[in-house]
Amino acid sequence: MDLPVRPPVKPMLAKAVKKIPPGMQYEAKWDGFRAIVYRDGPELVIGSRNGKPLTRYFPELVTALLANLPPRCVVDGEIVVVQDGRLDFERLSERIHPAASRIKLLAEQTPAAFVAFDLLALEDLSLLDVPLEERRKALTDVFRDAGPPVYLAPATTDREVAQLWFERFEGAGLDGVMAKPLTLPYRPDARLMYKIKHERTADCVVAGYRPHKTADTAVGSLLLGLYDAQGRLQHVGASSAFTMQRRKELVEELRPLRLADPGTHPWAAWEDQAAHESDRLPGAQNRWNSSKDQSWVALDPSLVCEVAYDHMQGTRFRHTTQFRRWRPDRTPQSCRYDQLEEPVSYDLADILGPAATER
Repeated sequence: MDLPVRPPVKPMLAKAVKKIPPGMQYEAKWDGFRAIVYRDGPELVIGSRNGKPLTRYFPELVTALLANLPPRCVVDGEIVVVQDGRLDFERLSERIHPAASRIKLLAEQTPAAFVAFDLLALEDLSLLDVPLEERRKALTDVFRDAGPPVYLAPATTDREVAQLWFERFEGAGLDGVMAKPLTLPYRPDARLMYKIKHERTADCVVAGYRPHKTADTAVGSLLLGLYDAQGRLQHVGASSAFTMQRRKELVEELRPLRLADPGTHPWAAWEDQAAHESDRLPGAQNRWNSSKDQSWVALDPSLVCEVAYDHMQGTRFRHTTQFRRWRPDRTPQSCRYDQLEEPVSYDLADILGPAATER
């Protein structure tokens, strides 16, 4: 490709803040795969956040992007899957599959969309040093006539509107709000933007842990569970933000809870792939790294902790949770899904337009 900005480029990143800062451009925070699209005539590459191409996994987007993008450009955005009027990250994750036949089938059954929010290059001009305010104007011109499944991300400079988005858009599966300084140039891999995400707390059962990647004498992450309406303990996520000293201490603190017979654990069938179809268990194959060790240490599910989380994706925490404290006053059986706050439903069509949910 003979572009002024050539792949791979790492996307510009954001740091988390508690409140929406004033005097910036605001956008919804999309819950999908970050992607930078490079087009040079008939050539098109979809690059992921880590630089590896996603092109082969989304053939329907290649066709759509070639039909909607200028002949030579580089665009930053997000790949999403829309189901029932909201974003569905689980179905999006299923799109990463090694088999070409499966990729073709999923492209038909759960087609993806691309939401553009920045322009890095146009024709022979690199826009990396151009202020965001000017890049946004150019991006708006480029996507003025774009059609589904390619969209221009809504943006505003009105902080009150951004606050309204923060309160409402979660019901459509979005992840919060982004704030971007208007004079900001594009700086790959630098955390110069701001993200404002929802944070809630939940009491969860600590039912196991994964050893740290560097040593079995340290905890890598605590495995968390919640009881469903049928009384089954479901794996809902993990908590892993601990210092190394604390990781080592946790191994000793949790040692009395290690099960001599892991076969008695509610998640004992985790190595049986078929079991994952009816229950949420730890140890499912990692679609990004099939060689990753998914083994874990089974604990007696009698310990409860409070964690902070941003939002749910189906029946699990979308992101790694933050450990807050132990809850010796709570029984494991009281840690159920019904404690979780449900966001008010909001149709994605009200954000991107009716075509976003016409599936």
